[in-house]
Amino acid sequence: MGLPPPAPLLLRLLLLLGFLRPLWGNLVFIPAFIRMTGPVVSASLVGGTEDVTVSLALLQDKEGLLPVPACGLLTNETGDWSLTVTPTVNALDVTVRLKRGQQRCSSNETDSFSESPCMVQTLLVSASRNSSCLAHLLIQVEIYANSSLAHNASENVTVIPNQVYQPLGPCPCNLTAGACDIRCCCDQECSSALTALFREACFTGAFGGDVSPESEHQCSVQRRRGGPGWSPLLSAARRGSFEVHLRTDPRDFSDFGYRQGDAVMTAARAYLTIPQVSLAGQCMQNAPVAFLQNFDVRCTTNLEVYQEQDGIINAKIKSGAVGGIVTPKVIYEEAADPDKYITRTETLLSNESASRNVIVEEHYIFRWNNNTISEINVKIIRAEINAHQKGIMTQRFTVKFLSYNSGDEKEFSGNPGYQLGKPVRALNTNRRNNETTLHLWQSAGRGLCTSATFKPILFGENALSGCLLEVGIHENCTRLRDNAVELLDSLIRATHVATRGNSDYNDPSDGWLEIIRADAPGRGADPPDSVSGICVDIPARLHIRILISDAGAVEGITQQEILGVETRFSTVNWQFQCGLTCEDKADLFPVSASVQFIKIPAQLPRPLTRFQINFTEYDCNRNDVCWPQLLYPLTQYYQGEPYCQCVAKGLLLVSFFMLAVFLSNPWARMCKA
Repeated sequence: MGLPPPAPLLLRLLLLLGFLRPLWGNLVFIPAFIRMTGPVVSASLVGGTEDVTVSLALLQDKEGLLPVPACGLLTNETGDWSLTVTPTVNALDVTVRLKRGQQRCSSNETDSFSESPCMVQTLLVSASRNSSCLAHLLIQVEIYANSSLAHNASENVTVIPNQVYQPLGPCPCNLTAGACDIRCCCDQECSSALTALFREACFTGAFGGDVSPESEHQCSVQRRRGGPGWSPLLSAARRGSFEVHLRTDPRDFSDFGYRQGDAVMTAARAYLTIPQVSLAGQCMQNAPVAFLQNFDVRCTTNLEVYQEQDGIINAKIKSGAVGGIVTPKVIYEEAADPDKYITRTETLLSNESASRNVIVEEHYIFRWNNNTISEINVKIIRAEINAHQKGIMTQRFTVKFLSYNSGDEKEFSGNPGYQLGKPVRALNTNRRNNETTLHLWQSAGRGLCTSATFKPILFGENALSGCLLEVGIHENCTRLRDNAVELLDSLIRATHVATRGNSDYNDPSDGWLEIIRADAPGRGADPPDSVSGICVDIPARLHIRILISDAGAVEGITQQEILGVETRFSTVNWQFQCGLTCEDKADLFPVSASVQFIKIPAQLPRPLTRFQINFTEYDCNRNDVCWPQLLYPLTQYYQGEPYCQCVAKGLLLVSFFMLAVFLSNPWARMCKA
């Protein structure tokens, strides 16, 4: 049984002592062993470092045995090596450095790497007090040619990039300054000939210099060496600064017709994208348009970074038939009031008269026929603003899919009953243009009524909206009352509402109900003793109550209809709000409108039986245990599975029960008898 080599044996002893000595409170080197492949190494001497002397010795390996460490000869320089000791708090920093004058491992950069090191030595750093050895640091030196000793290290301070923009640095694997690091292909200190030796084995990922990798779904990214043989279903190809399309790789099924929810494709096999709002409320500038899915969204953007996109203007859309192409028809309009789209306007940087056009609204109308697109109409509303204007701009994007044979842009709110989320259809018999709807306010900017826009009342959705009316301290109460009534009446300009979602606008007798209006507040003159800044009975809120009910079912889908609509005003006493002093400035008077849908049962509930009244323990609505529903899966009220499957499972359970009964003890005894 042979003995272990002397160097590993000494290393194990030093490591064992290094772990135990901190427990005893003695001196110890951390680490106790270093494998040195460069010109400089460092270690720390911790413990009681008062009056401690550190020395460096070169150990000569004679016939496979290392000499016993001795601390009698103390020196800081041994041949090619120098020792530097720097005192710190409760420790000493020990640095062993190869002298610069030595060029023992220098060679040409074009030489191949040698398998054997050019310098192999063993150094011993000892800590002693009064010629008594207290701790040892063993350094095994193995230096190869073309490593860090092949070039003179520069004394220039390394420039560290800003970690905010480059958190990992340009080349994390570049660990040695002034020298070429093996397998580090991003190291600028490696020559082309030297890099060619290990180009096929470069470090990958962030450590290899790929600190900002491109997404693997980019079409321009090549498949990694040794990566999987499959490719992702989707990849993204960036075009320009803002126009991003998702590409399918490589199949496109739009030539066989669209299905509801399929992405609308362009002739370039890219998705048609229009800004939309995500579930998190963020505006996605490049969201695909889904077939037969309408939306109406608003996105905000900073005018300083706004850039107009080409979008659908120059695009050609695939119709859904083989070889079919639809070219959008685009018309432009100028915004009547650009200020209602721009808020938080700041001082202009320049007073020049230069102007630019910005898009504030885009309205898309897709005509569809079966599973194809037959026509696309686009209306773009632009606003002219100063070229240096700052602020936040609100943009609106709408998409509607209409049938090819519909005569106008108005669509049904259901057929025949109303669908949840569809606009409530209304009719004004006092105007030439009978088509109208019920509205609510949609405030913008400061929330003033003068800049508020309208949004339709949606069936089945309770809502509350409002705006602010500017009022002065010397406001005439009669005029304030008239202005408030006029604002609230502007929401309900209709005289009738449709009972069903498909009532005909041209036939007032086709299911149209007259709106019941409660008496509006009087518009008489103010009392003679009225006080300035105080007004009574000012209309402040409009209550809209809509009665709905279930009117049957079509193909199993419940159809809902409107039974009546009532509007009523609420009044308040207004008083001008003053601070320490009443200044002649405008006060804000809030007006609001609310919509409430009240569902009326189509049939009266079944009266309770005498059994249900007297024996409440069998009432499923009052008790946790419901015995009448013991066989609930077998009744007609269970809709989780088809009825035939429920019956089959029930018969299977009954067969198991009968089998268990026949195999029980009483039946077994009867059979024996």
